[in-house]
Amino acid sequence: MNILDQIVADKREEVAQKKSLYPTKLLERSTYFVGRPVSLKKYIRREDKIGIIAEFKRQSPSKGVINASAKVEKTTIGYMQAGASGLSVLTDNKYFGGKNEDLITARSFNFCPILRKDFIIDEYQIIEAKSIGADVILLIAACLSPEEVKSLGAFAHSLGLEVLLEVHNEEELKRSLNEHIDLLGVNNRNLQTFQTDIATSKSLVDQIPDEFVKVSESGISDPKVVVDLMQHGYEGFLIGENFMRTGSPEKACREFVRNVKSLL
Repeated sequence: MNILDQIVADKREEVAQKKSLYPTKLLERSTYFVGRPVSLKKYIRREDKIGIIAEFKRQSPSKGVINASAKVEKTTIGYMQAGASGLSVLTDNKYFGGKNEDLITARSFNFCPILRKDFIIDEYQIIEAKSIGADVILLIAACLSPEEVKSLGAFAHSLGLEVLLEVHNEEELKRSLNEHIDLLGVNNRNLQTFQTDIATSKSLVDQIPDEFVKVSESGISDPKVVVDLMQHGYEGFLIGENFMRTGSPEKACREFVRNVKSLL
């Protein structure tokens, strides 16, 4: 069993427990549930932005603790002031040290689009995502069947949420594409070895239909890489660890955005 299989197995237990504690009717009473989601697609394509999706992440299975002391309010406000196109907030607790309250806090201080970064395997989690103020959900092709990707994507759309589909290789890409996807993310991290290689994004870009916003994820730490990926057709760039491992993630983001703009 690889790390993703273990995470999904644990997630199924977690979701079953949450369903018994917090029924969907309770989630639907949230003030955020009736709100209109903000479009990440539109924010990424704004002319005054460069497509950075800045992530708040305390830890990861591959890196361990990255930043245990960063505050959600200060970091996320700082990310948006730095010029990010949107936020990504980890809500998985066991493996990433996140929690729903992190996204709720980010939502209460920011109007921008927010991606709920978690392992979505059940419609319940999509209702939960909207109830905590998310605008976008992540579907990971590696842990879902094509039928699940399509049905979960359709359900998210029915609630007004956008969908970012994450793939790692050509096989996942070809089997998982459907009309209920808004953004297509290529994860440069190999789930077996945890190594990152930007060449993964470059090798898949021509196989992604142009109707999807193309997003490169993981291993992006150099502004020159962002410019190079832009020239290959990518519009969005999910960056977390590169910012979070510094003492001031929001300052690191501001410097990064400034450096990318200076190269354009």
